[in-house]
Formats: sequence, C-alpha cells, structure tokens
Amino acid sequence: MGFLQNIIQNKNRYLNKTAVRILLFLFIGAILFFSMYSNVKPEKLNVDVFTVANETIRSPLTVEDTESTEKKKEENKNQVQDVYVVNKEIAQNRVDLITSIFDSVTEVNNEAEKPADDGADSKPSAATEITPDKKLSLLKERLTANVTNEIMDSTLKELLASSEAELEIAEDITVTAINSVMSSKIPADEVENAKKRVEDELRNSSGINSDIKSSIIDLGRFAIIQNEFYDPTGTEELRQQAVDSVEPVKILQGQIIVEEGQLISREVYRQLGLVGLLDTDHTSKPFIGLGLIVLSIVCLFYFYITAFERGNKREKGTAMMFSIIFIISILIMKALSLFQQEDIIEVGYFFPAAMAAMLIKILIEEKLAIFVTIALSVSGMIMFNEGTAGAFHVGMGIYILAGGIAGVLFLKKHNQRSSILQAGLLVSLINIITILGMLYMQNGQLEATEYGFYLLSAILSGIVSAVLTIGILPFFETGFNILSTMKLIELSNPNHPLLRKILTEAPGTYHHSVMVANLAEAACEAIGANGLLARVGCYYHDIGKTKRPQFFIENQLNMGNPHDRLPPQASKNIIIAHATDGAQLLKSSKMPKELIDIAEQHHGTTLLKFFYYKAKEKNPDVAENDFRYPGPKAQSREAAIIGIADSVEAAVRSLSSPTPDQIEGLIKNIIADRLQDGQLDDCDLTLKELDQVRNTLCETLKGIFHSRIEYPDMKK
Repeated sequence: MGFLQNIIQNKNRYLNKTAVRILLFLFIGAILFFSMYSNVKPEKLNVDVFTVANETIRSPLTVEDTESTEKKKEENKNQVQDVYVVNKEIAQNRVDLITSIFDSVTEVNNEAEKPADDGADSKPSAATEITPDKKLSLLKERLTANVTNEIMDSTLKELLASSEAELEIAEDITVTAINSVMSSKIPADEVENAKKRVEDELRNSSGINSDIKSSIIDLGRFAIIQNEFYDPTGTEELRQQAVDSVEPVKILQGQIIVEEGQLISREVYRQLGLVGLLDTDHTSKPFIGLGLIVLSIVCLFYFYITAFERGNKREKGTAMMFSIIFIISILIMKALSLFQQEDIIEVGYFFPAAMAAMLIKILIEEKLAIFVTIALSVSGMIMFNEGTAGAFHVGMGIYILAGGIAGVLFLKKHNQRSSILQAGLLVSLINIITILGMLYMQNGQLEATEYGFYLLSAILSGIVSAVLTIGILPFFETGFNILSTMKLIELSNPNHPLLRKILTEAPGTYHHSVMVANLAEAACEAIGANGLLARVGCYYHDIGKTKRPQFFIENQLNMGNPHDRLPPQASKNIIIAHATDGAQLLKSSKMPKELIDIAEQHHGTTLLKFFYYKAKEKNPDVAENDFRYPGPKAQSREAAIIGIADSVEAAVRSLSSPTPDQIEGLIKNIIADRLQDGQLDDCDLTLKELDQVRNTLCETLKGIFHSRIEYPDMKK
C-alpha cells in the first residue's frame, strides 16, 4: 500500500520518463486490442454436409464467389447462339452466272447462223447447217465444267433451240426469280427449300412456252445456293460480351448463407468454407488489421498528448488522466457488447458516449475530447458489430460520434455541476434525433415497443453520461489535485470553512480580498488568463492574516495600531509572516497547489518600505533584504496580477477622495515599481499585457470610486 502511495505522490516525475509513458500507451493499446479481439476473430463452425443447421449463419465478410462467377459466365457464353451472316455478293454472282449462260447460248446460235466460208473461189450459199449436238458441244466449250456437270444437256439443248426473243424473256424471268429468292438468307439446311421456291416461281411464270420453262427451272435450281455462313469472329465477340457482362458473384457481409433448420448442401458447405467459417486456424489477417487500427489510434494519442504536455508545462498527469478515462469508457463499452451477444436488441445504444468527452474537456482540453470521441466511435463500430466477426456497425459509430461531440459542445467552459446535467439532457436530445434519423433512413417496420426501447436508450445514454461525469470528477480532482472549473466554483462558495474563518476573524481582510478579486478577475479576463482562478485565489491569498488579524490595518476598527508599540523588526516579521502562514494553512487544509502558490507569491520579494524606512531612521546600516518578503516571485500571470491588484486596492483605499487621474497615476507607479524591482521576471506577462492590465484596473477602480451626490442634511 505504501509503495502505491509513493507512486501516486511521485506520478508526475514518473510520467515524465519516456519509457514509462510508452509503457502506459502500450497498455492502452493492449486493452483496446483484447477488448475487440473477439469481435474480429472469425467464427469456426462444426458442421458437416447434409446435416441440419442449428442456427442461422451469416457471412462475416464480403467475398467473391469465383466458382459461381465462372459458372455464370459459362452459362451466359453457352446461351449465345452462333452468328451467321448473309453474303450478298453470292446472289449477284449467281445472277451473273445465269446471264453468262444465256449470253453463251446466244453467241453459239449467232455463230451457227453465219454462212460458211469455204474459200475465195466458193460462192455464197445458205447458212451451214449445224446439228444440235454440235451446238451443244460449242456451248459447253464456253461454259465451265461445274456448269456443264450441274445443268442437264436437255436444258442446254432446249435453250439452243429457242429463238432470241424467247431467250430474252426466259433470261429476264429467270434472273428475277433468282434475285427474289437469293435476297433472303439461305442457310445450308434451307437450300433445297429455296430451290423449290424458285422452281415454283418459275413454273408459275407466264409468257413463255412449257418447253423452255422446264429449262429455266433447271437453271433456277442450279443458281440457288447457300448464302448464309457461320461467322466465327462475330460469334466469339458476342460470347466475350456475354462473359464480360457478368458481374462478380459476391457473398455479402451479413448475408444469410443458411437458415436455422435448413439442410447444409454441398453448395452451402462450399460457401461456408469460402467465407472462412470452416477453418480459421491460419487466419491472421483480421488480427493484423485490428492491430494496425489500434496502433494508429495509440500513436496519435501518444504524440498529441506529449505535444500538449510540452506546450502546457503546468499541466499535471495529463497522460494518466486520459488513460484512466479512456480505459473506463472502453471497459463499459465492452461490458455492454457482451450483453449484445446474448441477443439483447441493440443494447449498445445505452453506452454513455458523452462521459469521456465531458470529463476530458473539464480536466484537460476540448480538442482532445473530440479526438477521444472519434476513437470511441471507431471502437464502437467494431465492438457492437452484431456478432458478425470483422464487420462494422456504422450506425453505432455515428451514434457515439454525435453524442460525444454534443457533450463537448453543450458543456460550457465555465460551469457548475448542474450544467453537466443540463449538457447530458441536451446530449439525450441529440441521441434521440440521431437514432430516429438512422431508423427512418433504413425504412424499417418497427413496432411501438421497439421505438420505445431506442428512445429510452438514447435518453439514458445522455443522462448516465452526465451522472457518471459528476460522480467520477471528484476522484480525478482529488487524486490528481486538479483545480478544475468545478472545483474553483466550489471553493468560491462563501460558506467554505476557510472563507468563513476569514469573514469572522478578519472581516476587513475579507472585504479587501473581495475587492482585490474583482480587480484581478477583470484584469485576467482582459489578457486571456484564468479569471476564475484569480478570483478564487484572491479570496484566500491573505488567509494568513487570520493568525494575527489585529496587526493589519483593515481589521483595526476602533482600536489603536499595535505596530506603534512594536519595533520595526517585530512588525516586519508579523507582516511578512502572513504570506508563509497563509501557505501553510492552505497546505494543511489540502487546498490546491495553485491557491497555495498565489498566497505564497502574491507579494513576491517586494520591500516592506514603511517598516524599512522606520528601521533605517534608527539604524542607517539596516539591510534592505531583511525587510523583503521571502518570495518566491510570481510564477504565473494570475499570481502577478493578484499582487498588482492587491497593492493597487490598498493604495487607492488609502486616498481620501481619489480622482481618476490620481488612480491612473497610482496604478502606473505600482506597475513600474514592480517591473523595476524585478518582481515580474519569472512570469510570462508581456508589456502589452501589462498595459491592458493597467487600463482594466483603471476602468474598474474608476467605477468603484466614482463621485456621488452629497445629500443635504434634513432640517426639522
């Protein structure tokens, strides 16, 4: 127990050591990691194929089902029909072929009608008779083997036997019929049907005799061939488009894979393995991810708080206070998350999100409070993930973030403890708005009891945050000797035992302290110092005078001055002792160190001029240092301003009827004297701030000592 007390008493010295600070934040990181460990640990199910599921199983993460994706691609690919294209040139080629056949027939007939040329001496005679077989032979010489093999000789002979007019009519009818049939697609299995169509069309034609009609039918059937062919390139392009159009099949986080009581088929079993629910012995990625998140949070906290303490030298135990508050919040959050795992609906909304934010704002600062709220929001999204390992409950994160920031904003800088409860009620209002907003966005159909549960949790979250803040705050103020705004307000209560002691034992000193408090608070507020600290410090700065109140002039009412009967040395010792006596009295009453410092430093090492000059009249060799206060000099702006205000109030009160010019000149002289005497060397007051202090003191004193109307005596 004594060892623990020793650590607490020397916590500031220990916390200044970097190694200990690092260990502290590593401890915070360990608490964070292990509190969220179970929330990211993948579940391992003990199930077999063709068994019945004991519970509804959801996917813990979003993953692509590559096998289903490939299967769907193959199905889409197989559904694509082969692409066939019509070759329009074939129709023209076949027409040209038929036309060339008719032309060849005409040429042969024309040659057969020419007279024979037997020599120069022969005489013209009738046309040489050419037999049909000869004509056929001449015609075949002009045609290709393919044509002669496909077209019957009888057809060619019939054409050769026809007149030129008949041939022209036959050619027109045949070409027209071929064009008509070949204009439509003719796949390989439809060629015979196309031949029949052209045959029917030619058979029904008029204006031509039946003998030549049979010939052109043979030609028409010969001309009709396949004009639609398989296009491998086009087919492959369509298949690729069908494959590319397939969206990856995904198993979404939270998606039901199998419902309770449903048979676990091979497909379901495969999906369970795909999302990692069958074998998690070698799954380390979730823990690495959690570790990285925790590391980032802890590192940011470490560097921020280190920089904050370096820039605020008088801040004490910031790292330890922050750690305790943050760990308490995390443990409360973890406890609630355990209840949520017991299927209690959304119990996380009871989490007092604003507690840590309000405590840190009161004890440390506002920016860190917002930072902590963000960290708790991230932690809440992981801890309250509704039993789905590795998932994020975004709604819970928004809820915690809104509640925490509301607590920071609604908690006033200078407040009483009742204001914390007021801030908690406002946080409850923000919680209600946030929850209703999220519920309506989800467009869910909830019963009245469910709405009532959410509203109750929102209200209790804000109220519990305020109650816990009020309850925990005194422990931090006492354990870390923190002089918070709350503590200052309590110490300013006139019913405080020490203030009642001053009021009853040294009423003049009490009135003097109240006047100095008004001056010091106004001056501190003017330069941005802590005005409330200055006011409360003034109330207690002269408490040492209660030990010998009659030796101080403000308490000498209707009595002689005892210093008139004492030597200067004795008077000096009594007057100077009030600073050290006051500090000792405050220490014995366990008052905050800031107030003890003010009581000890408000006179600094100033010279007690009245008794020094009185002693010098009797002994010219008296040392000046013997008549100076022991100090130390003012170490803070508040202590320095209180010292100035104390001297100014006493000096102005000594004037019978002070004028504004007298007041202003007196204040200038006192400040200049303090500067020249080096009493302001150890505090960080600037000359500009001193000028603001002077102006504020002048305005305040002019308001106090303004001229009044002198009322005449009433005559009877």
